[in-house]
Amino acid sequence: MTILDRAIAKQFLINTAVLLVVLFCFVVAVDVSLKFDEYMEIASQRASQGGGEAPFVRTFVVSVGLVIDLWWPRLLQLLNFMLGLVMIAAMGFTFAQMVRSRELVAMLAGGLSLWRAARPVLVVAAILSGVQLANQELVIPKIAPLLTREHRQAGLRSLGVLRLKPTSDDAGRVLYANAFDADAGTLEGLRVIERDPSGKPQRIVHADLATWDGQKWVLRGGRSIPMAEGVAQGPVAAISTKLDPTALKVRRFAGYRNSLSWSQMSELIESRKDDQSANVRIDEFERIRWGRLGVVSANLLGLMICMPFFLRREPIPMIKPALKCAPVAIVALMGGVLGATAAIPALPPQVSVFVPPLVLLPLAIAAITSIRT
Repeated sequence: MTILDRAIAKQFLINTAVLLVVLFCFVVAVDVSLKFDEYMEIASQRASQGGGEAPFVRTFVVSVGLVIDLWWPRLLQLLNFMLGLVMIAAMGFTFAQMVRSRELVAMLAGGLSLWRAARPVLVVAAILSGVQLANQELVIPKIAPLLTREHRQAGLRSLGVLRLKPTSDDAGRVLYANAFDADAGTLEGLRVIERDPSGKPQRIVHADLATWDGQKWVLRGGRSIPMAEGVAQGPVAAISTKLDPTALKVRRFAGYRNSLSWSQMSELIESRKDDQSANVRIDEFERIRWGRLGVVSANLLGLMICMPFFLRREPIPMIKPALKCAPVAIVALMGGVLGATAAIPALPPQVSVFVPPLVLLPLAIAAITSIRT
């Protein structure tokens, strides 16, 4: 990498980092301004657990800690959503600075094309996209429980104990429980309604406690009550089902599925291939995991499409090109997001998520080749 490449790459990285910091600070500041009283109330309760009223300074320090604890995992997730837009903005600032300081003119005078200025930006953007995928696959799954917390749960490290609503499995059974400990993976007060192919209940299995051993729910105090003729009554030691603790978390917590890694998604899909009633959910999982690649592709292609707005041979005011670039960038990036979330009839999810990148590809080639250099 030449001195020129390093200089452009460094400026692009600095602009990207600055824009991310400004964006993160803005998001957190808006949340704190809207929820300041709630943060102070929670902090006062946490600070005064030993009895008495906590001093204001201690309450304020605890509230700052709660904000940091709640938002650092959210900011890592926000990075994945906003990186494409931030890279386009950083590219615009980088080339606008080079146009203003006549650096592009100097490059042309030295016999270098404007494509040489675009190369380090594309290389760094590809590396940042790899960091985005690594963050999604390696970091986000480990902090997934922290992403489900509300403001009242700031500072806590558990999903908590919640009631399990009636949930059907691949065998047509309906499971519900008085308490589902999402952290320990246990069910208390479990009830399982087993049905025949027509949907008629055959028996109800009761258990005081159910623990997942990796293959099945092991029951403590399990017993069955027949609801149809010819069904035996007696103790039940275990229930074999594909509704493991991860599957229950996915169904119970909104957005939890988006925090799973590729391998976790693959396990969920594999466990539901024999269940014909789960085709819609399988398609959703496929769309989520393949859609991550589609979004990254759309981000890079959107960056290429927006480059000609800022790569100029002559120094000009950059306000007008920036205003023209903004709607183009938004449409390109939103196309990638919508393609990763919206189903397209007659197309499998593994293909439909790449429709926006396929549409953007010829536009990106035309944009890059249209640069006057």
